[in-house]
Amino acid sequence: MAEAYPQPDQKKLQALKNMAIKLRIHSIESTNTAGSGHPTSCCSIAEILSVLFFHTMRYKVSVPKDLSSDRFVLSKGHAAPILYAAWAEAGLFPVSDLANLRKINSDLEGHPTPRLSFIDFATGSLGQGLSCACGMAYMGKYIDKASYRVFCLVGDAESAEGSIWEAMNFASFYKLDNLCAIFDINRLGQSDPTMFQHDLESYKRRTDAFGWNSLIVDGHDISALCQKFHEAEMVKDRPTVILARTFKGRDVPGVEDQENFHGKALGDKGIAAVEAMKKKLSGDTVPNGANLKAVKDDVKPVNLSVKLAELPNYTLGDKVAVRKAYATALVKLGRDCERLIALDGDMKNSTYSQEYRHAFPGRHIECFVAEQNMVGVALGCAARGRAIAFSSTFACFFSRAFDQIRMAAVSQAAINFCGSHPGVSIGVDGPSQMALEDIAMFRSIPNCVVFYPSDAVSCERAVELAANYEHMTFIRSTRGTTPVVYSNDQTFEIGKAKIVRQTEKDAALVIGAGVTLEEAMKAADQLAAEKIYIRILDPFTVKPIDKDTIIQNAKAVGGKIVTVEDHYLEGGLGEAVLAAVAEEKGVTVRIMAVKEVPRSGPGDELLELFGISANHIVKTVKELLKSC
Repeated sequence: MAEAYPQPDQKKLQALKNMAIKLRIHSIESTNTAGSGHPTSCCSIAEILSVLFFHTMRYKVSVPKDLSSDRFVLSKGHAAPILYAAWAEAGLFPVSDLANLRKINSDLEGHPTPRLSFIDFATGSLGQGLSCACGMAYMGKYIDKASYRVFCLVGDAESAEGSIWEAMNFASFYKLDNLCAIFDINRLGQSDPTMFQHDLESYKRRTDAFGWNSLIVDGHDISALCQKFHEAEMVKDRPTVILARTFKGRDVPGVEDQENFHGKALGDKGIAAVEAMKKKLSGDTVPNGANLKAVKDDVKPVNLSVKLAELPNYTLGDKVAVRKAYATALVKLGRDCERLIALDGDMKNSTYSQEYRHAFPGRHIECFVAEQNMVGVALGCAARGRAIAFSSTFACFFSRAFDQIRMAAVSQAAINFCGSHPGVSIGVDGPSQMALEDIAMFRSIPNCVVFYPSDAVSCERAVELAANYEHMTFIRSTRGTTPVVYSNDQTFEIGKAKIVRQTEKDAALVIGAGVTLEEAMKAADQLAAEKIYIRILDPFTVKPIDKDTIIQNAKAVGGKIVTVEDHYLEGGLGEAVLAAVAEEKGVTVRIMAVKEVPRSGPGDELLELFGISANHIVKTVKELLKSC
């Protein structure tokens, strides 16, 4: 028998109405004080946040990121002022602090970031919050097996983003019945009305088609909202979306449902509206943090420190694909830590993450061909220290999710990416599959370590280091086989390079990684036959680059450096080395890189055609020695 709906009494309903008014007032006043912001976008969701924060959600005000509490994600991050107001009214910090909105010395920023104790993800670049919420909900249902629910408020304008529908697809496929999305359908975007305006039936047809339990509601009706959130909790095996018909700038005369007020403080119109709103509050009781629903404490902290269950086990000189070593390392780490989650975008038989799926099927998430959503889901899985997340696909396809990756850095996320099939060396698949900008992309991300392991041993250690790193990492995993150059007990550190070949007669330093390290070794043999000797350096991490080791060895060979990489010139290994030696006198650098859009062909022939083969290294070294 279905549980009867516990209708709130009139006193509670009036209190929630009053809270919505107070949230509107705070949003208008704080943005007026700041002189900027999005008060109209806040006004449309005042009743929704009132019901969520003071009737529906279970959370601990004193511990905003409590492990067992419900999660809330404000995907339409520009409505941050009203979220801040909700937490202030709940008692987390003084309401007077709202006057510090957007000030340089305040963490109440224009859009939410995890500098705030109650924010899990940075939002503001639209269309991303629902994917993160999916990751949290997946963890709650399948890994934590806990009672917490996840709520995500989505703007109607951002629902035009494809990433929203990637997330909708994911959530219904995995039957995330602990997830509730709320679409704030206020009709107006930034510069024009939205695609469907207030045609809620069009929204419903779409959300129904994506397998969600779709509920239409008047988003300003407190009683109706309470009922719909209750219904959402009762539904099993499907996520719920509440399609709320609202009005932008609600209760502000001359502004409500009018264009050209997006992203603007309301000034005198806002002041007049606030005065009218305050008169409605006289003598009414409002809810506070003392009467929130109790949290069921059914989630415990987990230990996310992890190490390889056994040492690498390879033979020097044998050829092994780095991408396969990546999977081997994941399995070893999985034996030591049950909280390692591997995600893939339908490339698991190429990235080899399928090996982890075979070993630990409950800890591998197939995200299908939806890379933007995969990144968001990984972020959600790792939130609140619930898991170590590794996402893998072809390195080139991460470029599609660059905005999600950028925002993950703003979120201070500790998530890991592994990109396989980089460079022209992959061969006949052609340029659409060749990652030649991936190093540049991840080097541009704050705090992101960029690993470029050249053999199986260093790859296993890179995976281990990544799993224990406090921020984001990227591992570039070569498609083809490369020779094992390190002993199984070799130690590696982030930011520490390795010298893999040297003599006292070395005349130049050659820096390569992945396939180009092997090419450098071939070039060294050719040059040695002519009594020309080169020192070879494997950077291991392109970011941070080992500046000290590069400079020390460059000086030892007379200041002559050649870098060679299976990557475009811009932003790659060569430019990282240039930056490292920029202030050193007497150092000359020659960069060998792919300098044009490549084509299909056998990998070895492409290395030759695009100037990064052993033969070209020999030629470049000789030219450098002649010119210096």
